[in-house]
Amino acid sequence: MSERTTVCGTPPTAFGAATAVTPRRCLLVCCGTGCRANNAMGLADALEAAARDAGLDVTVSSDAPQIKRTGCNGFCENGPIVKVHPDDISYYKVKPEDAEPIIASLGNEPVARLLYRGEMRQRLTRQIDNPFYAHQQKLALRNIGEIDPLVIADYVAAGGYQALKKALQMSSEQIVEEVIASGLRGRGGAGFPTGIKWQTAAGYPAKPKYVICNGDEGDPGAFMDRSILEGDPHSVIEGLTIAALAIQAEQGFLYIRDEYGLALSNIAAAIAVAEADGYLGDDICGSGRKLRLEIVRGGGAFVCGESTALMASIEGRVGEPRAKYVRSAEKGLWGQPTVLNNVETLANIPYIILNGGAEFAKIGTAGSTGTKVFSLVGKVNRTGLIEVPMGASLRHMIYDIGGGIKRDRPFKAVQTGGPSGGCIPEGQLDLAVDFDTLDAEGAMMGSGGMIVMDEHDCMVEVARYYVKLLAEESCGKCTPCREGLRQMLGILTDITEGRGQVGDIELLERICATMTAASLCALGKTAANPVLSTIRHFRDEYQAHIRDRSCPAGVCPALTVYVIDAEKCTSCGACSRACPVGIVSGEKKVPYSIQSEKCIACGSCRDACRFDAVIAMRKEEVA
Repeated sequence: MSERTTVCGTPPTAFGAATAVTPRRCLLVCCGTGCRANNAMGLADALEAAARDAGLDVTVSSDAPQIKRTGCNGFCENGPIVKVHPDDISYYKVKPEDAEPIIASLGNEPVARLLYRGEMRQRLTRQIDNPFYAHQQKLALRNIGEIDPLVIADYVAAGGYQALKKALQMSSEQIVEEVIASGLRGRGGAGFPTGIKWQTAAGYPAKPKYVICNGDEGDPGAFMDRSILEGDPHSVIEGLTIAALAIQAEQGFLYIRDEYGLALSNIAAAIAVAEADGYLGDDICGSGRKLRLEIVRGGGAFVCGESTALMASIEGRVGEPRAKYVRSAEKGLWGQPTVLNNVETLANIPYIILNGGAEFAKIGTAGSTGTKVFSLVGKVNRTGLIEVPMGASLRHMIYDIGGGIKRDRPFKAVQTGGPSGGCIPEGQLDLAVDFDTLDAEGAMMGSGGMIVMDEHDCMVEVARYYVKLLAEESCGKCTPCREGLRQMLGILTDITEGRGQVGDIELLERICATMTAASLCALGKTAANPVLSTIRHFRDEYQAHIRDRSCPAGVCPALTVYVIDAEKCTSCGACSRACPVGIVSGEKKVPYSIQSEKCIACGSCRDACRFDAVIAMRKEEVA
């Protein structure tokens, strides 16, 4: 094993406290993709420079702070985030110029202006007191934001690779039994029981066998898998290695979308150091067991998130799905038994093996055990990456964790499960979020994308947007999906542009039924969800578009024009500054106005106005 470095101590993890021998003060700088976009790397450099200027040697002295570049803390809109251990202080929206005050404050009073303000405007020092974090329970995200993903000693100190060592002392059957007992279901969207998949592959006699990590996350607004790959790559490697032990595979692949540059570099570095330290290779931890891992970069095809299409892509063929009359666990990659799990599923495996499947099964619901990671985005006050027990309600996530709807506007719907998911209205906010409940409501868990919408979102346009994406991403192999999506997109486009006809809604429902019954893969079978769920819960909006040539939400440009209510206008000029075509004019103490005949109905002026003075109207009403 390579020489270990001193680790900053005691990040709270699912495995218990880290085993650091020295409680050295540590500054954890969030350097996930979102925070990097706000110069988090420059901030980390500035903190190191400020420490040196203060006479502290950050690389040698145990009296100096250790400055670590961690993965995503989840609260992306408030980044970059800096946490100070063991003082339990969290700073938000930190800039490089804040480095000197932070270094100077170590051991003293925190820098008050960088602390998060609670709902009563009080300053919150600890991260756990922040309402965004207070209601979460982290298993898959247990280490992210607490360790440097490029330092294997950090992962080991947090309990990493202990599960692998335990698994090496177990038989394949015992590993599978623990995963079955956990009740873990695939977090990639399908929700198939992970243990049953492993059991099938383990019991099939053909060799060689393969294990695959699906990191081809393509849902709009989703960044769960990316954050795990970036911030805790060793947990994925450990989970995949345990899967290989369970089915007696010696070769594995990580299929990661090519756009995930940081995830790709971090997982590659983690594989290299895991091999160097004996956790991978031809003699895992001295056991004589073998596993080689190879990274395959996805080409950007959404359909390659489907298991058989992904395997075809790894084989070098066109990424098209096949009929699953024979499961991949029996005949998958190159016709051999193959286990494919997504990133989040694999990140849960070390916890399950180390703590036991029964312990994992205590969390969540009977049919959906454990926790689930979601990307909470859209018209919500606190956006970011969250992890909650299965069965938590939508209301809990949107209001308790997310802080409710921006500008206190009425909640309208939440779209779950990516392009093939459904839209859930206000009346179902108390719905428990688990696999079976969402499926029953015409939605789906998906990989965990959750997009919140308010009264200014048009549900017909939402359906059209997702159908357009699916039509572009369909492989075209089967006629129901290829032609069905094309026809639905044409009908929805006509409706949003004022050409809708009586009978269009019923025609959409018939096309949806055909696609669900006859499509080859899950892309086509679930493509009806955004259409059917919006028709089911917002049929009046469809009818308004068709009957009245009106968009009630004021979104569809062909049906909408914006005007300014002179009584509400405060002449602040926000609408004028936001207008991309420069047709909003006014002056101080005089209400602003919009040149309606030139308005492109983009909605930028309405979004910018804090006084609800910009009103959407039918074009016929203005004319």
